[in-house]
Amino acid sequence: MKRMQRISLGLAATAAATLSFANAAPALGGDRGDVDLSAASQGDIQPGAVGGNGLAIFTKKAVLAEYKGRSVLDNAVVLVKDGKIEAVGKQGELIPPTSYTQLDTGDNWLMPGLVEMHCHVAGKFGLNDMVYLANPGLRASSDVVAGNSMLDMGVGGGVTTVLYIPGSGTNVGGQGVILKTGFETYTKSVMKDPGSMKLAQAGNPERWLIRPNRSMMNWNTRTTFKRGIAYAQNWEAYEKDGGVKPRLDPQWEIFRHLRKRDCHISTHTQIYQVILKTITMVHDELGLPFFIDHGTFDSYRVAAMAEERGIFACLGPRNIDIPVAGYMRWSGSNPEKIQGIAAGYQSEGHSRIGFNTDSPVIPQEELQLQASIGVRYGFDDSNMETLRGLTIIPAMAGGVDREVGSIEVGKDADLLVVTGDFTDPRTSVELCLQLGEVVYDPATEKRRW
Repeated sequence: MKRMQRISLGLAATAAATLSFANAAPALGGDRGDVDLSAASQGDIQPGAVGGNGLAIFTKKAVLAEYKGRSVLDNAVVLVKDGKIEAVGKQGELIPPTSYTQLDTGDNWLMPGLVEMHCHVAGKFGLNDMVYLANPGLRASSDVVAGNSMLDMGVGGGVTTVLYIPGSGTNVGGQGVILKTGFETYTKSVMKDPGSMKLAQAGNPERWLIRPNRSMMNWNTRTTFKRGIAYAQNWEAYEKDGGVKPRLDPQWEIFRHLRKRDCHISTHTQIYQVILKTITMVHDELGLPFFIDHGTFDSYRVAAMAEERGIFACLGPRNIDIPVAGYMRWSGSNPEKIQGIAAGYQSEGHSRIGFNTDSPVIPQEELQLQASIGVRYGFDDSNMETLRGLTIIPAMAGGVDREVGSIEVGKDADLLVVTGDFTDPRTSVELCLQLGEVVYDPATEKRRW
C-alpha cells in the first residue's frame, strides 16, 4: 500500500508561514521555501488538482461560510479531489484515504476564496462602450487578459473569482464575464459567459454625448429592455411551438439568458431615487433579475424593498455617506451623521449584503478591507456576515454559488489558507488554491499583498 504523503504548515517564530513536504510520515518541519512544491505532486499534476492525487487539508478552523448555515467548523478536515471539494468533516471522524497527500495548516484557518462582483482590471481597457447609450451586445470577454498583473495582485489579497464588466458611461455598457483569477489562459479562467449585463441608471451616463437626464435614461433603459424581451419571447415561442425560426441577433441574445435567469443584471445604481426606479421598473415591471451594484449614499432607504424581493446588494467602493454640501446637492442625501452604508442596509433588515472594490478605483487586493471598513462604521459581524459578504453572498448575486463562495461538498476547491479572521486587515493569505491547484504561495515567491 502506498504510504501517505504529508505536508505540514505551521507558524514560525516570526509569524511567517512555513511549509514542508515529505513522502512518508512523520511530517517534516522547517523552512517551507527550501522544498519544491512539486515534491508532493503526481507527475506534473499537483495533489487536489484535476487529474492529480487527492488532497486532505487539516485545519484548526474551517470557515465554511454556508448561506444561512454553519459559519465555521473547528478542527476540520477537507478532502479535495479533481479540483472539487469531496468531503468536509471533523478530524478523527472523517478519515482520508491513505493515498491522499495531507496538508496540515497548523494554527492557520481555511476559508473560501473571495468573490468580487465589480472588477474592471481583467483586460486591456480596450472596450469602447461609449458608442451608443445602450450597448447590450458588447462583450467584456473579448478584452480579457487572463493572469495579468492586477489580477495577480488580487490573488495575493485572496480574490479568486471576479465579474469583469464594461464601464458605466452609458446606460447599458454590455455583457460581463465571470472569471477565476489565478490562471494564465482564458479557457481555464472563464466560469460564466455571459456573466451579467451591465446597467447604469445614473452617476456617469449623464455625461454621455447628448447629456441625458434621468428621465431620458429611464426611457432609454425601458425601451431597450422591452426590445430585448420581445426578442427573447420570439425565441421562447419558437422553442415551444416551432414555426418560423427567429433571426439570430447578437445584440439581443443576452435577454434570452436574463429571461432564463442564466445570468443577472449588474446595476450601477447608488442613489435612493435611482435604486427605487430600478426596483420598480427592472424587477417589478419588466420581471428581469438584477443585483444592486454600488448601492451607496442614501440607497439603504430602499433596503427593505430589496430584501422583500430577494435582491442582492454588492456595496462599494464608497463605504460611508457623509453630510457634505456637494454630495447633498447631487444625491439628495442628507445624513445626520457619518453613516456606514452596509450598516444602513443591515439596519433596514437587508440580509443579502456583499462588498466590492470597483477595481481599480479601489485596488482588487483591498476587497478584504471593504468589509473591514463596513464593520468599522457599524456593520454587525456577530454572525460572520462580513465573510459571507466577501464569499457566498456575491457568489449568489452572480449566480455562481453552486461552484464557489463556501466550503461545501461538490464546489470548486478555491480555497485560502489565512492567518486568522480575514476581516481583520492584519490577516494575510499564506496559500491560495483554485480548482485544487496552488496558484499563489508567498513562501516560494515574493509576497504580493
